Amino acid sequence: MTWLCKSNGSVNRHFWTSETGTRILIDPYDKLLGYKMPKPIAADIVAVTHNHGDHNKIHVASGNYLLVNEPKEYSHDDVFIKGFKTYHDKVNGKKRGNNIVFRFVVDGLTIVHCGDLGHLLTADQIRDIGKVDILMIPVGGKMTLSGVDAAQVMNQLHPTVTIPMHYRTKALSFLGMLMFEKVDRFIEASGERSSEMRVLDVNKNNLSQYSGIVTLQYQ
Repeated sequence: MTWLCKSNGSVNRHFWTSETGTRILIDPYDKLLGYKMPKPIAADIVAVTHNHGDHNKIHVASGNYLLVNEPKEYSHDDVFIKGFKTYHDKVNGKKRGNNIVFRFVVDGLTIVHCGDLGHLLTADQIRDIGKVDILMIPVGGKMTLSGVDAAQVMNQLHPTVTIPMHYRTKALSFLGMLMFEKVDRFIEASGERSSEMRVLDVNKNNLSQYSGIVTLQYQ
């Protein structure tokens, strides 16, 4: 498959296109901490990991899309999705509420998007999520997993490729700079090789070429 992933770095918004043209948008926002979401975005699937105002702005998406926003199973053409209930913090959601980790199976790859995960996974969650080819995980701390904790979750799931999210970039406002750690802490804690790309074009045949950590440039 051709899987295109574009990221704005600090936050968790990603847009993918499958080999057959299915367009997947995750955690859309409008304006946030120096970032502005391009709109409208034509999508076939829009996934929302939690109902916070900077993750659920589905009005930026256009088209007759499937809304994916619950911890259950969904399917749309060539894409199969399952959501797993998790939390936005380390105290079972008492501070920041619930979060959904979504597993997407598309074109022979299993892609797991952790949303704003705030805790390590339990043994049951690790078993239920299963094999992971590509892991997308927040690493910026304070509001989500720290770089060190994110490295531990990565080791729990053993993905081939890990894409960090929710970290500090130069595009952020001053407030955003205070809210997020740099991605460097995660990379150092992981001990994995890392590379930086503008757009990731990956399929089941070339996946191993990108093994390790891939950071996506803000665009």
